[in-house]
Amino acid sequence: MTTIDLTKQVRADAIASIQRYFEENMPEPIGDMPAGLLLNFFIEEIGPTIYNRGVADAQTRMHQRVTDLDGELYADEFPYWPRLARNKNRR
Repeated sequence: MTTIDLTKQVRADAIASIQRYFEENMPEPIGDMPAGLLLNFFIEEIGPTIYNRGVADAQTRMHQRVTDLDGELYADEFPYWPRLARNKNRR
């Protein structure tokens, strides 16, 4: 299982965001420790769902790109003579 790790700065920013949310939307503010515990809960409980969705979206995008490799990268083989014949017919 992949754990979702946050840098110290990202964690501090997330805790500050949770605290601001509580200040603006809840009847009582939330302290650093409770906000950190709430963040831990969200990361452990909801984080894998969001992470898995991101992986699935990336897989879908990569699959689409790989499936269309012919369209993206195909090059006609031996083009000289057919192109020469077309140019002669135009004259």
